[in-house]
Amino acid sequence: MAYEGADLRKERILIVDDMETNRLILEDIIINMGYSPTLAESGEEALEMIKKCPPHLVLTDISMPGIDGYQLCKILKGNEKTKDISVIFISAFDNPEDIVEGFLLGGEDYITKPFVPEIIQARVGVHLRLLKAKRELVELNRRLQVSVSEQLRQMELEKKNILYALANIAAQNSSYEEKHTERLKYNCQILAQGMQLSLQFGDKISDTFIDTIELAAPLCDIGKIGISKEILQKRTTLTEEEIAVIQSHTTIGAKLLEDLHVNNDYNEFISTSIDITRSHHENWDGSGYPDGLKGKEIPLAAQIVSVISTYCTLTGEENYSREEALAIMRKQSGIRFNPDIFEICCKISRQLC
Repeated sequence: MAYEGADLRKERILIVDDMETNRLILEDIIINMGYSPTLAESGEEALEMIKKCPPHLVLTDISMPGIDGYQLCKILKGNEKTKDISVIFISAFDNPEDIVEGFLLGGEDYITKPFVPEIIQARVGVHLRLLKAKRELVELNRRLQVSVSEQLRQMELEKKNILYALANIAAQNSSYEEKHTERLKYNCQILAQGMQLSLQFGDKISDTFIDTIELAAPLCDIGKIGISKEILQKRTTLTEEEIAVIQSHTTIGAKLLEDLHVNNDYNEFISTSIDITRSHHENWDGSGYPDGLKGKEIPLAAQIVSVISTYCTLTGEENYSREEALAIMRKQSGIRFNPDIFEICCKISRQLC
């Protein structure tokens, strides 16, 4: 009669005993339980079999020539690949010290001879159910991790979508042309790729950097969401106070992004966005705002956006040709722009939209 707790997955049980009679008796008990037994007549043979096909549980005699049951258990528990295999000792030794030693070595259970089939069935069944429960717990944890990761990914995606929505409103309030944001995003990616192939910047521009700047560049003027449309769209000369208000969009945008609560996977996008938002109006000679950064003090991503945003404005809203825009920008190379980045921009300018 098959054992009621049998698992249809046929857990593999290795029986190790130097006495053939004992092996055959245990084999019959395990088969009647509905599991799959394999037999080894020594510790050495057991280790070879375990290498080829690890069992779920080992039933081992203790007193055997060569590698005995205790040594076998110690070897299994000391190996990262086999430490989770359950070991049950079956021995004629019923001295408490022998039993304690078996547990100290990492054995899960200790059954004394002579064999009582019902006891062996009960003990083996308990440990296989524990194994099944452990597997289910591991799988549950895996699914939970996947679920949490997916929820976090969805939350970060929603945050990005909200940021892009705010950036689009700010762009509309600033009367940017309809395709300005998409052009800025695309052209920053193209310039970064060109820089990656250069001697000056090849070690500073990774594929991840290129992907990140493409995502972060559209947020450069997100701070203008905090500036009134009246000032942003004013066509007459701005007062000094109004100029200061417009310039504050860099710090407003950076503060908005800094206040976001993010996880580690999201930090690179946010930190690059903050660099761009705060520093894309800094000038190479130190005359920009808001911090008066100079040269290499300016974050590299912000330097790229500074060049491209000017190019997009000149060829978009100002309606200059590519050649005319680059000629105008050349006068500001080394003053407003990093001259090395500007030269690379000129070289790849035919790829810009």
